[in-house]
Amino acid sequence: MADETLASNVALFNLMTPADGAAAITPHDTNALAYTSRALYVGGAGNLVVVMKNNDEVTFNSVPAGAVLSIRVKKVKSTGTTATNIISLY
Repeated sequence: MADETLASNVALFNLMTPADGAAAITPHDTNALAYTSRALYVGGAGNLVVVMKNNDEVTFNSVPAGAVLSIRVKKVKSTGTTATNIISLY
């Protein structure tokens, strides 16, 4: 039990610290991101269609330019995504 608690606490701590990696995203309907995001930066306004870490697909409508969405995403889909200059922070 102690090992599970320690692992859980370490995982939580890791998610609370700032991102230590970033990568530009080219939206694609089937390709997953290299790493699950901690957040997405959206440089150009528009809609963003993502597949969350738990496999839920959701559309964020009218995301403003410069927004940082604190979401755990494993895929940014091209179909329906009109936002541009998207960066994954992980």
